Amino acid sequence: MHPIISREPLAPDVVQLWVEAPVVARKRHPGQFVIIRIAENGERIPLTIADVDATRGAISLIVQGVGKSTRRLNEMRAGEQLLDVVGPLGQPTRIEPGRSVCCVGGGIGAAVVLPIARGFKAAGGRVTAIVGARTRDLVILEHDLRAIADQCIVTTDDGSYGRHGLVTDALVEAIGATDPIFDEVVAVGPLPMMRAVCEVTRPLSIPTTVSLNPIMVDGTGMCGGCRVTVGGEQKFVCVDGPEFDGHQVDFAELAARLGAYRDMEQIALARAGFAHA
Repeated sequence: MHPIISREPLAPDVVQLWVEAPVVARKRHPGQFVIIRIAENGERIPLTIADVDATRGAISLIVQGVGKSTRRLNEMRAGEQLLDVVGPLGQPTRIEPGRSVCCVGGGIGAAVVLPIARGFKAAGGRVTAIVGARTRDLVILEHDLRAIADQCIVTTDDGSYGRHGLVTDALVEAIGATDPIFDEVVAVGPLPMMRAVCEVTRPLSIPTTVSLNPIMVDGTGMCGGCRVTVGGEQKFVCVDGPEFDGHQVDFAELAARLGAYRDMEQIALARAGFAHA
């Protein structure tokens, strides 16, 4: 069992949980994730390890309540316990010293970008962070990223905060203002956003890494639920990823797979007494 140490709302339907998991906290690297269960008959939920506190033996999980299980998780309070916290899973981010990197986080993707940006900065890199959301209330982790990055740009679709526009608009401007050009771009967020970032960087031949979060069950590559086509080859996100060359990912196939259980998810929400997502 893993006690929840603290709970803090960050945005509508987004909560930060600090959870006791000393082994994970000790072994985790940027880019890795855990799979948690709330109860014996519960769904397995993959979540990025957004931060660690080695002193307390704790990890930070940032959860967006979308389906029944994540909404149940976000209702839990400090002192309650998670049944399972399995990890760290997945391949760590490949961090080379001294690189100039632009980390782009859309919505909840900022939670994945944060440890990656921190890792590049710790390795002597120069980090530009771009954080985007639909509206001001949905911007998360801005202050954490400002504390790390050499430059932090915030965008909102409706112009209610930061720059009015999409993260890709800010990325185009940042690329134009950076000399020499970025060594790498890291993009994490909704699939359309990651695909759009890749289309900005592709003609400029800027290596672009995306972190994928498809349907996942066991986290060991056995179930095959998280398979994705990368460069014409089948990969399993849980063991080969979660990070891949964005220019090689088949986003159309992945989007179709992500929508496979949408109707059933809505039925489960209704049965649990939640409003539809």
